[in-house]
Amino acid sequence: MPVLLAVVLVATYLSVSRRDLDSTESKRLALNFIIARTVEHLELTVASTLLVLLIAIPVGILLTRSFARGVTPPAIAVFNIGQAVPTIGLLLIFAIVWRIGFLPTVIALTAYTTLPVLRNTMVGLTQVDASVIESARGMGMTKFAVLTRIELPLAVPVIMAGLRTALTINVGTATLGAFVGAGGLGSLIVSGFSSNHPFITVVGGVLVAVLALLVDYLAGIAEDVLRPRGL
Repeated sequence: MPVLLAVVLVATYLSVSRRDLDSTESKRLALNFIIARTVEHLELTVASTLLVLLIAIPVGILLTRSFARGVTPPAIAVFNIGQAVPTIGLLLIFAIVWRIGFLPTVIALTAYTTLPVLRNTMVGLTQVDASVIESARGMGMTKFAVLTRIELPLAVPVIMAGLRTALTINVGTATLGAFVGAGGLGSLIVSGFSSNHPFITVVGGVLVAVLALLVDYLAGIAEDVLRPRGL
């Protein structure tokens, strides 16, 4: 995958460098401009993903406890709403009634990608063998110790799979932040459309695709590294 992505980037660079660019293309496809937009894109992705983790994992843990069985279906329904509503719709609503820029984009991305991590957290915890949990409790471990030393480590592979999905979705969806002034690589796509420069749009789309595939590849490595030994 890294070799393939490197080849795509080199091909894109050669295509840009050999093309006779006008003033708009020269400005939008300058290396400094692309690097700045890439940093903004990563900031949107990282910030929203951290919020997803802070929300989805604790809530997922609570919803798998016996005392929360009655509220689990309505809670899942609430998080389903976040993914059912199109992200661009949330962004436009925020832009009209609240503000534009970085923060509303992060909130919209968080609402859209919390569900995969939440579901995988719940699935990972509920799939832990009950006999293992009972054995740990029989050895005198507290409920908190069982959760942190038995359940969560065994659920890591499933949780990481959900996080990997959320990261990839965030990278792609963060392009919509350009419509509300949040920047990112979506700025290339939007400016290409608005100025009738399809080449800028194509380059922006290629860069977003490469970034999404790279993030997915790195998340896959992290998933293997964090997987408990013997699983």
